[in-house]
Amino acid sequence: MSTGPERGMLEEFLDWHRATVHRKVAGLSEADARKRLVGSVTTAAGIVKHLAEVERWWFQMVLAGRDDVPMLSTVDDPDADFRVAGTDTVAGLLAGYEAECAISRRLVADVPDLDFVAPRTVRGKQYSLRWILLHMLEETARHNGHLDILREQLDGSTGE
Repeated sequence: MSTGPERGMLEEFLDWHRATVHRKVAGLSEADARKRLVGSVTTAAGIVKHLAEVERWWFQMVLAGRDDVPMLSTVDDPDADFRVAGTDTVAGLLAGYEAECAISRRLVADVPDLDFVAPRTVRGKQYSLRWILLHMLEETARHNGHLDILREQLDGSTGE
């Protein structure tokens, strides 16, 4: 969609970036997806795990105001959502990410307009659906850039 309502364009761009996460990680071996190529805990698999948690946080916890959603990150371990467990697989992480995105889409569909203010405040601030969608676009696009670099370092693959 290159024209049309703001909401439709925001949702379409976010879905495009979500699909790009899958394209960037698809075909990586389990070993390559877990390789640390930078100084932080960041890996391709870890980015997928992190993005699933970010979807949970912003759409389930903030937008829907739920309190019963398990989160990996804590104040004591803010990078826990980037750590890949021995039982995690690329296929499982991608499926988990897609499941979180599907929940996010359903929650967004239930909100009447972009100016809707989420019931949960974060660090004393309130957030509209518009802000959450824009933030998730930025977050997902930024991590796609990280995945671009990791993938190129791992096997030379480049592209959208």
